[in-house]
Amino acid sequence: MRVAFDLTALHDPRTGIGAFTGELLTRLARHDDLELVGYSASWRGRNDVGSLAPDGIEVATRPMAAQPLRQVWRRANWPAISWWTGKVDLVHGPNFVVPPGDGAVELMTVHDLTFVHYPELCKRDVLQFPGLIERALGRGAHVHAVSEFVGREVVDAFDVSEDRVHVVANGVDPIPPGDAQHGREVAGGDRFVLAVGTIEPRKDYPSLRRKCQKGCRADEPRGREVPRGESGVLGALFALSGAGFVASMYSDRIFAAGFATSSIAAFSASVTSTGTFSGLIACPAASLWTSAATTA
Repeated sequence: MRVAFDLTALHDPRTGIGAFTGELLTRLARHDDLELVGYSASWRGRNDVGSLAPDGIEVATRPMAAQPLRQVWRRANWPAISWWTGKVDLVHGPNFVVPPGDGAVELMTVHDLTFVHYPELCKRDVLQFPGLIERALGRGAHVHAVSEFVGREVVDAFDVSEDRVHVVANGVDPIPPGDAQHGREVAGGDRFVLAVGTIEPRKDYPSLRRKCQKGCRADEPRGREVPRGESGVLGALFALSGAGFVASMYSDRIFAAGFATSSIAAFSASVTSTGTFSGLIACPAASLWTSAATTA
């Protein structure tokens, strides 16, 4: 089976969808009965696409520009992915968007429906997803949902039959044992909350901050200061909740731990067993989630 696979999410830091895309691609590449060809709808990354896929996977190098193509794909079933990849049997878009397949089976992964329920929390490009999904479903595309909950939401929101929505949950890499004492030293106290995720409105860090403020005790030692060089990250967190966040009597207990790689898993195992908190540790642009799903 010849499968076209969207590599676009691999250009950026590996947030949740980037981790999902990379891990899924790695596992699909192990199947001898699959002939994979990667493509990337990124004009800025057009010269880097060859480095995104594992060795041995064909990559379509003809440039694609995401925004113009999305505008067209919302309105027409052209141009087909075969213009870049040649004829394929299946095309998989792991990040909500699947291009016209030119007769190939079309599959798109839907991770959540924030853009349906809370559009005010979404960026402009994300607000294009409903139209793109509707257009693809009109062509007969199938949906990979990452949970039963999301699958039911897709059926309800887009009025698609259940037999075209396939639930395959995300996989999780094994988490190694951690050092609890080291975790407490990093956090600056015995009680804290570890928040792992991108810093953006839909993650609702202000609500977490309010919960932390209620749980903090004034006589507890304060958390670590913000590491130098990461004030921009913390500034983004401040901006989400306005001046009230900065004015909070416990705002000095909050620090940004920086971009988290897989090593954060060991840190999480070290610290989360305490169950309570004295500070909020925000790890931006991080994900512990990988996928062992297959689409064939």
